[in-house]
Amino acid sequence: MTALPRRRWILDLSVVGVLLLVGIVGWWPTFGGPQFLLATIGGLVLGLGVAALTTWRGWGILVTAGLTVAVYFVFGSALALPHLSIFGVIPSLESLTQLAFGIVTSWKQLLTTVAPVAASDGHLLAPFLLALVLSVVAASLALRLRQPAWALIPAALHLILVIALGTPTPAMPIAQGIVFGVVVIAWLAVRQLWAPQNAAVSVSEVDPGRAAQMRMRRLGAGAAVLAIAVGAGVATSAVAAPVAPRQVFRDTVIPPFDVRQYASPLQSFRGIVQDQADETLFTVKGLPEGARVRLGAMDAYNGIVYNVSDRGVGSSGAFTQMRGNMSDGAEGIPATLEFTIDEYKGYWLPGSGQASEFVFHGDRAEELRRNSYYNDSSSTGVSARRLATGDAYTLMTTLPEKVSDARLAKAEFGHVSMPKQSAVPEEIASLAAETVADAGTAIEQVRALEVFLSEEGFFSHGLAGEVISRAGHTSERISTLLGGEQMVGDDEQYAVAMALLAREVGIPARVVMGFYPSEEEEPQATFAATGDTLHAWVEVNFAEIGWVPFDPTPPDDKVPADQSTKPKVDPKPQVLQPPPPPQEPVDLPPVLPDERESEDGDENPLAALGIIVLYVAGAAGILLLLLAPFILIGAWKAAKRRTRRHAKRSADQISGGWDELTDRAVDYGARFDAGATRGEEAQQVSESLAQPAVLTLATRADGQVFGPAEPSPEEVDEFWREVDAIVGDFSKNVGFLARMRARLSLRSLTAGTAAVAGWQNLRNAATARKRSETMPAEESPVQGDMQTRETP
Repeated sequence: MTALPRRRWILDLSVVGVLLLVGIVGWWPTFGGPQFLLATIGGLVLGLGVAALTTWRGWGILVTAGLTVAVYFVFGSALALPHLSIFGVIPSLESLTQLAFGIVTSWKQLLTTVAPVAASDGHLLAPFLLALVLSVVAASLALRLRQPAWALIPAALHLILVIALGTPTPAMPIAQGIVFGVVVIAWLAVRQLWAPQNAAVSVSEVDPGRAAQMRMRRLGAGAAVLAIAVGAGVATSAVAAPVAPRQVFRDTVIPPFDVRQYASPLQSFRGIVQDQADETLFTVKGLPEGARVRLGAMDAYNGIVYNVSDRGVGSSGAFTQMRGNMSDGAEGIPATLEFTIDEYKGYWLPGSGQASEFVFHGDRAEELRRNSYYNDSSSTGVSARRLATGDAYTLMTTLPEKVSDARLAKAEFGHVSMPKQSAVPEEIASLAAETVADAGTAIEQVRALEVFLSEEGFFSHGLAGEVISRAGHTSERISTLLGGEQMVGDDEQYAVAMALLAREVGIPARVVMGFYPSEEEEPQATFAATGDTLHAWVEVNFAEIGWVPFDPTPPDDKVPADQSTKPKVDPKPQVLQPPPPPQEPVDLPPVLPDERESEDGDENPLAALGIIVLYVAGAAGILLLLLAPFILIGAWKAAKRRTRRHAKRSADQISGGWDELTDRAVDYGARFDAGATRGEEAQQVSESLAQPAVLTLATRADGQVFGPAEPSPEEVDEFWREVDAIVGDFSKNVGFLARMRARLSLRSLTAGTAAVAGWQNLRNAATARKRSETMPAEESPVQGDMQTRETP
């Protein structure tokens, strides 16, 4: 390999680099920016370096694979996991561990995270590994083989995998396809032009028959170039202008998370207020004055419960797995909050503002990270694992700035998609229209509804010693609140009532439940959330501003003068009322999956065994990917040997045995002249590999192939035993690395005598055999130095 011209090195490495860069560009939509470029281009450059070094030194597959693994661990920390490395460069124990497990786990993590993914979450590992491994394979094939088309297989595989592992939205499909196709065609054309200068002989230096054969080979190579160009064009058009939306692995792998299997947080409002009034549910460090902690945001009402909607992407029920770059473009006050869970045992994650990243701590950190989801539109999180005492996480978020009524006076309501409400009390529509009748601007309408409820109503949780106030927010309960002689309730009823009233007059409103301290409490460094600090409020969306909170609940010291909460008497004409609309079924408390129950019990050994099997299978798959080209080489050689050994005619078996010997000699470094006879080949093997026994074997092969009678099965077996013995002597005289290079060499497959002179020798042998059949036995030619060998 050291004899390769410099221009060949430069051309092949440059082309392979460009072809893989075409695929690398496809990661842009997955990461939503250029943060993947350093890792992927670094892996590409390292892979080209490994391929060039091992080709120059003549190292085989084992050394190449080992060097690739070493490069992966040495440079992977700095390129793919800088956030886990020491000073962002030096490998640490954590980064090396992540690199080892990431060979198997990084693919699942990348596919189960909603794009755009964050580099800080470790998602650079899969692109880095892909670029490194496939650049080593592609460049090695390009430099080692005479036919460069083999290198297109890993290059095209890289492009396909980037597409499959990416997003349905392509990066630059037309540009990628054009560049890939043009570079491939130009490369193959240049290599074909250079081929005569690298060949052992030129067309003019051989006989007319040999010249015709070489022309046919070049014609076939030209046809192959055209076929590849056509195939690339078809593939490019299919990728660039797909008829249907592009289907990728992410569409199948990402499991849909149905948040509606968990009860609406608003259903637990009265229970928390009553049973945990003085218990510390969780604590928050770093919460600024005036900020609120939210549990859930609900925008769908069905007459029974206010819940999140299930209207797909962008709705309040569209939760996606957490990542490190959520809520991109959020405007406000950056803050870092530290949450520690105490007595809170729910699934909804306490948070504040528009979160960019959750960093979990403690023994269950990894479990919570893998099973937590976030909704950008409602700024709420939920965990598929019930929170427990001791769980903790750091929240990087952006808190909204307080908006004045003067600014809101110039704003219109935002155009956001809201689900249709059902089973709303009949009096809601007329009451809402009457309340906002005198309001002019958008903010005046919202304030009118807020003031109506907070000033006309009275506060009561319905606890011991308080005025009766039933829990819940069903249609009947809200109707009783608004139609009673006195409006009595707490945050749960007033927030729902205001949201229903607002929605009836076209105001985009939703109900939010969370925690915040009272105005009387002094600001503290750590806010302790209790049942006493639980609240529900309403958020209204304004154009170019976003969601703004409003509090329709009367002050907690505003209580009714007596216990009377009888409904107002408002006689109406007796008319036949239509039957009530069918009600949606009540959302029952969720039935927890069996996997949650196992948290308090023993671990399932079968599940652990399944994880081990998954890791082993993944590692074996990566190893198989690395070894695939070389396994193919071994299988190809074995198939050729089997075909030769079991040829139909025994003379062809003898001829095949000689071809097997010369092919192995080529792998060990022997060189043969084009059109050489068996005697000449034997002389060259004897001189280059110090095997004089091949001289006798060549004479015997000619005698048995061109003799008047077919060799017996015993003679064939004996001939092949001698062939195997001589081939075995080849390996005894060299070291381990030389034996490995010979076993994995492609010279006998692409440039051996069997491939170069096969058809010409076969034609010569057939002519000689026909002549020998028509001549007397004593005149039949048997001298090996007068005939060329036959190749089946």
